[in-house]
Amino acid sequence: MFKKFVAKEMVTNVNNAKSSVQKGIRSQVLDQFPHVEDYIDQILPKKEALKLVKCQEHIEILASQSGELLFFRQRDGPLYPTLRLLHKFPFMLPHMRVDKGAIGFVLSGANIMCPGLTSPMARMTKVDKDTIVAVMAEGKDTALAVGITKLSTEDIISKNKGVGVDNIHFLNDGLWQMKAVK
Repeated sequence: MFKKFVAKEMVTNVNNAKSSVQKGIRSQVLDQFPHVEDYIDQILPKKEALKLVKCQEHIEILASQSGELLFFRQRDGPLYPTLRLLHKFPFMLPHMRVDKGAIGFVLSGANIMCPGLTSPMARMTKVDKDTIVAVMAEGKDTALAVGITKLSTEDIISKNKGVGVDNIHFLNDGLWQMKAVK
C-alpha cells in the first residue's frame, strides 16, 4: 500500500476532524484494539483535535494535533496503527515473528510467506484469518511491519505454502518516511 507512497504527491487534503467523527474513531480504536483501553487517552486525547489526512487511492491517515501519524485506513476499512505508534505500544497487535532469512524480503515490501512463519526460529500468536498483526523479526524487539493474515494460524502451519501475511506497512516505506503533518 505504501511501497511507492510519496507524501508530496499523494496527500490531497488535511482537515481537523469534527468532534463526532473523533468520538467515532476513538470508539473504533477501542473496538479493534481492546488492549489499549488503559492508554487511549495517551493515543487519542479527548481535548486534542485529530487531523484527517486525505490521500489518493482512498487512503486516510489519522494524525495527532502535533502532526504525529497514528493510524491509517483505506476507504471505510479497518484502522491500522502506524509503525511509530506500534513501537510505542507494542502490545497493541498480536505478534508474528519471522526468521532472519525473511527480514530483507519484508523490508523490501514482500508479503510474509508461510515457511518464514513456521521455521524453527519463527513464532506465531494464534489468530484467525484477516487479523491485523505486527510482524516482528528474530532477535529484534520492535515491529518491522504491519500486516493482515491471509490464513489462520492453523492453516499456516498445516499448508506451509503461499502467503501467510499481507505486508501493509513496513519500515522505510513511504508512510514511515512521511514527515509530521502540519
